[in-house]
Amino acid sequence: MDEQIMRGRVYGADHEDPDPGPRPGRTYVELVGGPLDGLLLDVTGWTAAERAAGAELRTEIGRYGPGGRTLYLPGPRPDRFHWSADSR
Repeated sequence: MDEQIMRGRVYGADHEDPDPGPRPGRTYVELVGGPLDGLLLDVTGWTAAERAAGAELRTEIGRYGPGGRTLYLPGPRPDRFHWSADSR
């Protein structure tokens, strides 16, 4: 998938959405590394504990293809989650 197409898109945004970027008033973290590198994840309303746990996200472009998941964990910067592993 073209990296430029994915960069700045919000994870889970509809592929048909003409503006798949961030929305005003929402809080996002950037996904760094792994299959979802460059996507933004909406963490609006997440508690500190939820953010500390990171996110296990469904993806078809990870190591396990359709039905696979990828794990992103918080890094040193609060606005980024870093790729950790892919799983089934």
